[in-house]
Amino acid sequence: MKQVLIKGGSAVVEEVPTPSVGRRNILVRVTHSCISVGTEMAGMRMSGLPLYQRALKQPENVKRVLDMMRDQGIKRTLDRVQGKLAAGSATGYSAAGIVIEVGEEVEGFSVGDRVACAGAGVANHAEIIDVPVNLAVPCPEGLGNGMASTVTLGAIAMQGVRRANPTLGETFVVVGLGILGQITAQLLTANGCRVIGVDLDPQRVDLALGTGMAIGINPATDPYVERVLKHTQGLGADGVIVTAATPSNEVISEAMQACRKKGRVVLVGDVGLDLNRADFYKKELDFLISSSYGPGRYDPVYEEGGQDYPLPYVRWTENRNMQAYLDLLQSGRVRLDHLCAEPFDIDRAGEAYDALKVEGRKPLLVLLAYPEREGQRGTRVALPPRSRPSSGAIRVGLAGASSFAQGMHLPNMVKLRDRFSLRAVMSRTGANAKAVGTQYEAGYCTTRFEDLLEDADVDLVMVTTRHDLHAPMTLQALRAGKHVFVEKPLALREDELDAIERFYAERPDGPLLMVGYNRRFSPATQAVVRVLAGRTTPLLVNYRMNAGFIPPDHWVQGPEGGGRNLGEACHIYDLFSALVGEHAVVDVQASAVHPRGEPWRRNDNFVATLRYADGSVCTLTYTSMGEKSHPKERMEVFADGRVVTMDDYKSVAIHGGRHTGWSAPSAQKGQYEELVALARSLREGAPWPISLADQLQTSRVALRIEQLLGA
Repeated sequence: MKQVLIKGGSAVVEEVPTPSVGRRNILVRVTHSCISVGTEMAGMRMSGLPLYQRALKQPENVKRVLDMMRDQGIKRTLDRVQGKLAAGSATGYSAAGIVIEVGEEVEGFSVGDRVACAGAGVANHAEIIDVPVNLAVPCPEGLGNGMASTVTLGAIAMQGVRRANPTLGETFVVVGLGILGQITAQLLTANGCRVIGVDLDPQRVDLALGTGMAIGINPATDPYVERVLKHTQGLGADGVIVTAATPSNEVISEAMQACRKKGRVVLVGDVGLDLNRADFYKKELDFLISSSYGPGRYDPVYEEGGQDYPLPYVRWTENRNMQAYLDLLQSGRVRLDHLCAEPFDIDRAGEAYDALKVEGRKPLLVLLAYPEREGQRGTRVALPPRSRPSSGAIRVGLAGASSFAQGMHLPNMVKLRDRFSLRAVMSRTGANAKAVGTQYEAGYCTTRFEDLLEDADVDLVMVTTRHDLHAPMTLQALRAGKHVFVEKPLALREDELDAIERFYAERPDGPLLMVGYNRRFSPATQAVVRVLAGRTTPLLVNYRMNAGFIPPDHWVQGPEGGGRNLGEACHIYDLFSALVGEHAVVDVQASAVHPRGEPWRRNDNFVATLRYADGSVCTLTYTSMGEKSHPKERMEVFADGRVVTMDDYKSVAIHGGRHTGWSAPSAQKGQYEELVALARSLREGAPWPISLADQLQTSRVALRIEQLLGA
């Protein structure tokens, strides 16, 4: 399918794989999409800036990059940043089209329905989009898809009006008469308010006057605060809605000056917020922020999970705002036809964006059109060959182009290019699959997992999706005869684990399975194992993981992630097995801390104790209540009159005996070494890096601890 990407300050149209439909999503063939003149043009300008200028304008991203540098090193971080910039980014957040497929858990939508869709990263400028149900609404009869594709802009304007809580007969000022301001003025007029519009562009003022706005003011020629006071008998407006975009702080200051006592100012646009206390203190004004489309925005449970808010308690969610806006468009109480030129065909997207760069003549509303064509639903796109893989290299099909795979496994595969070759990249999002595949020189990209399984040139499937897909994808790949490397956890449920165990009971010579328990392969762990070789006493191991806080609504904490015990602490249960050796776990105990009224879950803070058949006892203290600046992981091992300490995979110290310690300038957690061990097994016939028994035991220990925690 064709999709618009932003690269180096320009819009380009590229062929990318069609997305697959999510369980709670609908697949939509787009007929029209709406370019956001403000948001998207700002993003385009940003993409054209040199890296240092972008850093100055986006300090929050600089912090993320610095954190990544500390964790992954400078070169790997810079390579990843440059690769992302070169690949470009998807754009667009408002579209309309026809449903062509529905997810297995979807109700209320059918194939053939006309829908309008919203959401950055969802309603992209692309021929086909995968849309969560709460970000899609049916199009009313009689309303064309072109106008319906403005649904996001309409919902944003509507939420701003709802925040202002206008009543019949009030006077409102709208500052900034771009497309959001035009819609806002019409919504206020439809609500029975007298509207005063303010904009530096006289053409925009005239357009708004033509759709019912009462008074228009150009602040370049008229001091608008004085004019507002004049038109309100010196009292001031009941409220001001700011839809302008400028770094100036004067916009909010003047908006407050234009209000009456006890009035309200609502910010929808992007302006300077260095507030002057004197502007609002004496009048006791309300200053309100409007959060995009309405309640539900930025809530992953609502937007991604499809869980609605009950109407009696939340009357106007973002979805209901979208529907209400479309109804107003259909009835003619909101009109945009006079603001919109002829849509640009998707192949002319570059021209559409260029039209928005022309100062003084740029349109308020630009639409893209998507004629139906053959080949729109192609899930696989070949990538241009760059370098030939090494002879005998393991050909990898990556399932899930996650940030962890991009930041860790793929750079390590580049270092090990004599042993690994990236054959294909699969991701539910086509643009992401192509970007990662292009950066790491894959043969093709796809959004269909079966493409990897049906490809005879894929030797190893690497699964790095969200956790709930690990077990089913692993089993599917094993049945297809593929070796599998799957990131932890192997499974979130006992029945999933049983199915994998049954597979190997029926096929004991089946393909290799390796779970990404990397810590046992780290140089620090191997140094500890060498010290413990030939021990004569059981081990007593204390391990502390200062894991850091993750909000309860993060995907890791939900059904897709399984929580932090299953998703992360399992690393340490495997590490205990590596230290103890071939001895079974005979007892598991666990106890959780669950402070009342605090945002932690039961599997965020707990102590788990494992007892082994040889008498060894290993204890994990896992906490998210600690300070993140404190070192994350520390281990103490007591055995044979020695004490061995490991600090954050940077150093190992031995007290007692003649062994020397080990140290490194940065944490080395074994991700590189685990791939080396995997290659040795697959190329040289060495034993599995981790035995099947150990992998199953680790998963069962984690599942048992989850039960004990009552999570």
